[in-house]
Amino acid sequence: MKKILLLGSGELGKEFTIAMQRLGQHVVACDAYAGAPAMQVADECEVFSMLDGDALQQVVEKHHPDIIVPEIEAIRTERLFDFEKQGIQVVPSARAVNYTMNRKAIRDLAAKELGVKTANYRYAKNLDELKEATAVIGFPCVIKPLMSSSGHGQSVVKKAEDLEQAWKEASEGARGDIKEVIVEQFIHFNYEITLLTVTQKNAPTLFCAPIGHVQISGDYRESFQPMPMKSEHLKAAQDMAAKVTGALTGAGIWGVEFFISEKDGVYFSELSPRPHDTGMVTLSGCQNFSEFELHARAVLGLPIPAIKQLRCGASAVILSEIVKQSQPEYTGLGDALKEDDTDLRIFGKPVARLHRRMGVMLTSAPLGSDLNQLRDKCKRLAALVKVC
Repeated sequence: MKKILLLGSGELGKEFTIAMQRLGQHVVACDAYAGAPAMQVADECEVFSMLDGDALQQVVEKHHPDIIVPEIEAIRTERLFDFEKQGIQVVPSARAVNYTMNRKAIRDLAAKELGVKTANYRYAKNLDELKEATAVIGFPCVIKPLMSSSGHGQSVVKKAEDLEQAWKEASEGARGDIKEVIVEQFIHFNYEITLLTVTQKNAPTLFCAPIGHVQISGDYRESFQPMPMKSEHLKAAQDMAAKVTGALTGAGIWGVEFFISEKDGVYFSELSPRPHDTGMVTLSGCQNFSEFELHARAVLGLPIPAIKQLRCGASAVILSEIVKQSQPEYTGLGDALKEDDTDLRIFGKPVARLHRRMGVMLTSAPLGSDLNQLRDKCKRLAALVKVC
């Protein structure tokens, strides 16, 4: 049995914890607030700010974990190199976490060192630099904090008059203590995908079927698998994903995002060194292993004989429509689950806030089914669940 220190205990961490416990492992769930989703199912828990390097050190010394699994961006990531030198396995590796927790590092690695195709970009540390960057990139452009998640602080800017507001949103939406933004060329893409990529300790890199998804202000709203796409575009995405994850090193699952333009091809967008929110569609049973089960096996070095697409799957998020509510309740569960091939996950977050993701609806259908109909069904059922 391995002791796993999970840094970040949201809904993705909760499903990962369950997957690890089914394999007989011991999980210590950590987050900045008590009662986080993964804490509800973990063996032990700790509440502290993971941006506090000394507090993180104390927790590691207290629990002596075999494996450290970061699940969020707000971590004093440079400490992970020290833990790795002490013989603790960092997932997927300290190098990978440090690169991918900061958009600057991963974008420069992909574009400048590896030659992977990306949108044109610049960086800015203040409003004046932001104006200079947009003069080069042009409008429309996308502005994002270097450290953020779930679309926080991200905006599409169409004219110079909106830059001050975009800077304010990016500063307020940033995670951690880095106040810098990336300014990206707006790509006119036909669709975007997540390519779940599994790197293994002593076996080849594997890929799940591409996941199509819809985001609003950079935040995931629905996902569906398998996303139909040209074979040459899929091959290009797989090659890029293998190149970037190989350079970052380590074992685990990665959520690699791409923009697909029928005219211009495949653009690398972002990468997360852990299960991806759009990958929650794999909880629908559309694959033989969910992304969390794949992550657990890869982390532990257990065999993954093959990843098989069994059905079509769709997911749609359940958002809070109330401003704030402690210990929220839910209505409409029975209505949402009346139809065949449906399931849902209520994450168990102790506080509901306006537009906070509180659960996800899941549907599936035989391979070859109409994916648009399946997506419509999933969104319709998700809308029946209300947070109150």
